[in-house]
Amino acid sequence: MRIVMVGTGYVGLVSGACFSEFGVEVVCVDSDEDKIGRLRRGEIPIFEPGLEVLVKTNVAAGRLGFATDTAAAVPGADAVFIAVGTPNRHGDGFADLSYVYAAAEEIAEALDGYTVVVTKSTVPVGTGREVARIMREKRPDADFDVCANPEFLREGSAINDFMRPDRVVVGAESERARAVIRALYRPLFLIETPVLFTSLETAELIKYAANGFLATKVTFINEIAELCEKVGADVHDVARGIGLDGRIGRKFLHPGPGFGGSCFPKDALALTRTAEERGAPLRIIETVVAVNEARKHAMIGKIVAACGGSVDGKTIAVLGLTFKPNTDDMRDAPSLVIVPGLMRQGAAIRAFDPAGMDEARRHLDGVAWCDDAYAAVEGADAVVILTEWNAFRALDLARVKALMAAPLMVDLRNVYEPEAMAEAGFRYVCVGRGTGPAVKTG
Repeated sequence: MRIVMVGTGYVGLVSGACFSEFGVEVVCVDSDEDKIGRLRRGEIPIFEPGLEVLVKTNVAAGRLGFATDTAAAVPGADAVFIAVGTPNRHGDGFADLSYVYAAAEEIAEALDGYTVVVTKSTVPVGTGREVARIMREKRPDADFDVCANPEFLREGSAINDFMRPDRVVVGAESERARAVIRALYRPLFLIETPVLFTSLETAELIKYAANGFLATKVTFINEIAELCEKVGADVHDVARGIGLDGRIGRKFLHPGPGFGGSCFPKDALALTRTAEERGAPLRIIETVVAVNEARKHAMIGKIVAACGGSVDGKTIAVLGLTFKPNTDDMRDAPSLVIVPGLMRQGAAIRAFDPAGMDEARRHLDGVAWCDDAYAAVEGADAVVILTEWNAFRALDLARVKALMAAPLMVDLRNVYEPEAMAEAGFRYVCVGRGTGPAVKTG
């Protein structure tokens, strides 16, 4: 089989590479000539574990290629996936579908036989119908079906998520289209992956509903963590206690400074806007969006309080800037709120992130960039853990303490245990664990 992936962003590149690993001939198309040039040279523009090897292997095998001309790539394809960006529009929060619709027009002009056109991008309900209308208007003679196949890839584990997914969701309304999709995903049928065929609208809503629910779980445990601090409870024990209930589940019940990334903030906001527009407001998701934003700002206050009520003239070491580990993605990362907030109050910031330094430099001005965690903490009055990279889980605490001006750690990811930090001589502030033990001296 042969497919075209329009868009070589995170979703398009990972999906294209994984389909080629399935044995499908894939051409990834992007209008960005510089990006395509880099990909042809084997340079991967995003950080995703295992992706570089996967791309190089399948390029060498002749199953994966890159192009800038959609019109030349589409003819002869069994399916064309639209995997372009759908950012929130500035001002109203609705998803910007201009890239999706532009891709639909280009694809329509290039069709030369029956083709399944698949929206892989995260799009609001009704987008598939509009894509079909645009294409039909552009090419009344074209033979095609439009399907929706939302992605459920987690940054940092995207390849495994594609190869061994919990489920595959496909909005396809003709048996002809379903047959093409079944053939593409045949390797997953062999490992008995559930494949759910639905209408276009249902598939589109499943993606938003899934992310909305997961964002709600994150926000719920963050609010419970705040309550735990007030009553002296341990949020991790609470999370275990409720997570063992099969109706609730253990995942996404880890407290932190608020969710970020390319999906949850954007999709939750877009979902609320869609619901408003259709006269069915989602009050729970609206609250999730508001509480999550407030959470990031509250973390500034938590750090300031830990520093004695003021950070003016103090040096703060920040470890981790990306919204989660194993990615270089800075989109809506809590650091983008917390770091500038501390600087506005007079703090000097020294920062390190294992993979996100280049991307962080584009978003954060006035930060002293360091080569590793130990360089960041040198002379610091406090160290703040914002992202739970493995590199920060086993720091040499004696070395960290010796380098710092004051042994204060504000751990917003609860990487360490309060008892261990007290033993190491740190004043330790974490999330949702009530009052920690006193620092042992002598």
